[in-house]
Amino acid sequence: MTESEMANGHAEVNGMNGGSDHHKSSRPRETSEERRIRKEKERSSRANETEEERRIRKEKERKDRPKETEEERRIRKEKERKERESGGKERRKETEEERAARKEKERKERESRPKETEEERRIRKEKEREERHKKDGEKRKETEEERAARKEKERKERDERRKNETEEERRIRKEKERKERDGGKDKERKKETEEERAARKERERAERKEKEKSSPVKREIKDEPGMELGDDYFAQEEARIEARRKVKQEEVKQEEMDEDENNGGDEDQEEEYKPDIKHEDSDEDMPLAKRKTDKKRKAQDDDESDDEPLSKKKAKSSKKKNNKYSDEEEEDFKPAKKKPKVEKKPPPTPSKNNSSPQKKMTKKEKELEEEKKVWKWWEEQEQLPDGVKWRFLEHKGPMLAPEYDPLPSHVKFWYDGKVMKLSQDTEEAATFYGRMLDHDYTTKEVFNKNFFKDWRKLMTEKERDILRDLQKCDFSEINEHFKKVSEERKARSKEEKKAEKEKNEQIIEEMGFCIIDGHKEKIGNFRIEPPGLFRGRGEHPKMGAIKRRTMPEDVIINCSKDSEYPKPPPGHKWKKIQHDNAVTWLASWTENVQGQIKYVMLNPSSKLKGEKDMMKYEKARMLKAKIDDIRTNYMDDMKSKEMRVRQRAVALYFIDKLALRAGNEKDEDQADTVGCCSLRYEHVQLHDERNGKEFVVEFDFLGKDSIRYQNEVPVEKRVYKNLKLFLEQKKDGDDLFDRLNTSILNQYLNQLMDGLTAKVFRTYNASFTLQAQLKELTEDDDPVQAKLLSYNRANRAVAVLCNHQRAVPKTHDKSMENLNAKIEAKQDQIKEAQKKVKNAKKASKGGASKAEYEKCKKTLERLLEQLDKLEIQKTDKDENKTIALGTSKLNYLDPRISVAWCKKHNVPIEKVYNKTQREKFRWAIDMADEDYEF
Repeated sequence: MTESEMANGHAEVNGMNGGSDHHKSSRPRETSEERRIRKEKERSSRANETEEERRIRKEKERKDRPKETEEERRIRKEKERKERESGGKERRKETEEERAARKEKERKERESRPKETEEERRIRKEKEREERHKKDGEKRKETEEERAARKEKERKERDERRKNETEEERRIRKEKERKERDGGKDKERKKETEEERAARKERERAERKEKEKSSPVKREIKDEPGMELGDDYFAQEEARIEARRKVKQEEVKQEEMDEDENNGGDEDQEEEYKPDIKHEDSDEDMPLAKRKTDKKRKAQDDDESDDEPLSKKKAKSSKKKNNKYSDEEEEDFKPAKKKPKVEKKPPPTPSKNNSSPQKKMTKKEKELEEEKKVWKWWEEQEQLPDGVKWRFLEHKGPMLAPEYDPLPSHVKFWYDGKVMKLSQDTEEAATFYGRMLDHDYTTKEVFNKNFFKDWRKLMTEKERDILRDLQKCDFSEINEHFKKVSEERKARSKEEKKAEKEKNEQIIEEMGFCIIDGHKEKIGNFRIEPPGLFRGRGEHPKMGAIKRRTMPEDVIINCSKDSEYPKPPPGHKWKKIQHDNAVTWLASWTENVQGQIKYVMLNPSSKLKGEKDMMKYEKARMLKAKIDDIRTNYMDDMKSKEMRVRQRAVALYFIDKLALRAGNEKDEDQADTVGCCSLRYEHVQLHDERNGKEFVVEFDFLGKDSIRYQNEVPVEKRVYKNLKLFLEQKKDGDDLFDRLNTSILNQYLNQLMDGLTAKVFRTYNASFTLQAQLKELTEDDDPVQAKLLSYNRANRAVAVLCNHQRAVPKTHDKSMENLNAKIEAKQDQIKEAQKKVKNAKKASKGGASKAEYEKCKKTLERLLEQLDKLEIQKTDKDENKTIALGTSKLNYLDPRISVAWCKKHNVPIEKVYNKTQREKFRWAIDMADEDYEF
């Protein structure tokens, strides 16, 4: 409604009600523009008036204003409100200078006013309060629908505010609300006088009595015998109970005295006495507080009895079921036993633990006992929604590295032939370098350059002025100190090692477990890595950089909202506490050298890790059904007219046949490692013929972790021709697949099969190769040791395929020497045994007992079998010296293949998987049978 329409409506209302507005009707009808100009003039003229003039004007207007109806008043108020709002908008358009001038004028007017007394100020404040209450009263006249709409709007605004508030803001708000509630109650209580308080208390007491009268429990108690006697009955009953208790104490004392004289008893003379009344120590006669205390104590006693043997527990439980009274009550009601006089025996010495002597559990039994407590998540039917990893997660947070322990005063740091005292941070970094003085890293220029650069950042201004050359620094005393500490640690006694082991176990029990969806799960790496020097793999450009200490302020905690949050160390706080159930990590922080995010994750034996592994191998099994079609497609794509399609086809061929990793782009400050998609011109050489093979491709590059990949592979003629085409007009540093990257490749693979990536090919080829090799190499008649050699050879074929290499262990030569010595000793024993067998055989033919011959023969057979084992062990160790079998076994081979092979050929699973690996693949051991096929 426009202002002119509102004015017309106002006039019409006056006409309908028979009223007249002389000061308005006498004015000629004006347009909206004219009215706006008039109002602006009035506003400008009023701007210079004083408070007194304004008050007089307002009073005059109020007197001149004729009486108006409720409707007229409502229209006028609405009109004034809109004018005020429009005035406010106009005011907001004023410049900064105008606003400053207005504010200054208002301040001067306030100062020119006469100062009001305390009484005047109180009257003014009271008047303002009454006006506010009057406005509130008008507000309460709103309809139910309006009020409901307003309340709903306020609720939505409140919910929106609370949704975006942090945990800290929420805690502060809750605390404030609680204080307001408590403060309101306190204020109400403080206002009441003593008489009012007494009246309130009396009223509350009367209400309680009224409730008790109407309560059915009270009526039941009233109907009990003896209740009609009132309070006197209870007083008498308490006196009788007290008297019985004293008598009972005297009887106990007398029994103790009798036990000192006699030790024994005739159990056949026992007679059970069943009294009609309840025992004086029963729950019925106890006060409520004592009853609760006794229940708690009883619960604790039950918990402590967990260490007792099962048979003893069953005996106790059956006794409790059969007896009407507790054990103590039963003893109390039995008459004193007549015990014959016997010699007094010394009391038995108490054992360290009060539990009854038990047979010590074997290692196998302990494992079986632990197996019973395992969460068999793979048998559960209920699954969490997609993307949700957990519903409840609670843990203690990560364990931070200990504070730096300064060097002893006798360990000196020397610079340019002089002793120099270092500040704590500088000294700590010096110990990082001093520990590694005998290592090859300290001979590398990049390592020394990076260390010295970071070390100078930690130095004080004075130290920075002096320490300018790493070659002049002498860390030898620091190095000798840590060597000595290492030797002392190795020379610890068994007791010290045991104490440290127990301490570590206690830390693991406290920090190394979390509660996830009601189950206790082990955490993988709850200890944050201490500060030190970054080494990296291969020739990493950042080797030698100082890894700084991770502080609580760097750590983000992830747990559920309704859990008990981990507590940071005193004086510190976590960077953030979040509640993201779409991720599986418990804590995270960013390390300073490469800027990578580090995580605290669950142990590989946990449900989340196990589910991830199972899904990985199931995805690889799905690929098995589609691999033939995919291979046909990429061979056809090698004839495509588009270069990008041909490059994608050749890359996919290498990923499939050679199990190459896909490869990603690397920054300049990262190690120069490559994969299939990031191969460069210098990494590939083509040979039309080499070593009697045609179309040979020679690869030579650094793969993951700077492991060198060197391989000569004969390929299809079509692949060879395409590679020649890709290498034309290229030089060192140019990409082989210049129209392909990992994202494009994985996007294409996902179209072929949901969830298919380059990594799935690697898992599929590794598992498929293991299964084929095991079928080919394993003989049913072989002994267990020979079967294990076949398994390791099959595993080695996979490791070679995946390029899982390692450096020859430093102890390899010594291990081989020891094995050779054992073999020679065993051969000598066999020669001696053969002589004995020969002599025993002759003696048996001469009429001697054949038992000696059979015994010697069995000894020889046993020694020959042991020799076979040693020779197999030697062969296995020598073949695996440069191959890392563990990587493929843990990450690329479906464990169900190995489990099925063990069950089929009667090979103990412990021979293939150690305890940690069995815990990781518990789901596979439980699920797979001997007929499982990948």
